[in-house]
Amino acid sequence: MTSRVIEVAPERFDRWMAGFAERHGPYDAAEEETPGGVVVSARAADGSTLVATPFEHDPLGVVLVRRGGYAVGLASGDALVSSKVGTRHVQSRTAAGGWSQQRFARRRGKQADELVDAVVAHARRVLLEDDESPRGGADGIPRGLVVGGDRTLVREVLGAGALRALAGLPLRELYDLPDPRREVLETALRRGRAVRVELSEAEAPRAR
Repeated sequence: MTSRVIEVAPERFDRWMAGFAERHGPYDAAEEETPGGVVVSARAADGSTLVATPFEHDPLGVVLVRRGGYAVGLASGDALVSSKVGTRHVQSRTAAGGWSQQRFARRRGKQADELVDAVVAHARRVLLEDDESPRGGADGIPRGLVVGGDRTLVREVLGAGALRALAGLPLRELYDLPDPRREVLETALRRGRAVRVELSEAEAPRAR
């Protein structure tokens, strides 16, 4: 058996399942209703199995933070209705030892704190409509969050008191994303909405 994880757009999932049957034969499936949608478990005639987990939360918020920048977005369906992308410098290399290193560490910590504060402010505006900016018709606060970047920085942003309304929302974590840019934000939304399929496929018999 070979195992892998595949991300399938919700709109293509039925077609993908039809292809699974073509490749592996008829399958038995079980469904489980969850807050994120219907989880499908299946076993095909050749022994191949899958577990397909959706993330059907709408509106969907996206928060990406790395030491080089950030991106915050609010989506309705597959479209971003409000977003903010920016860059902020946080030093990452260690300076020489002694007093210089201590000053370097304090400066780096201050820069990281400023980055977190900036992202929290943008998240309040984009995700919670804290200011006067309309959110493109999205209804209510996000019902799920896609997060990525630096785990520690993401945790600090979501732990801010100003974002307490987002506490406890379902998370889809994408920590393998690069520095946030507009195209990375769009990729995060696409992957965040995807049905995540854990697939184990039976190996084809070798020709003799």
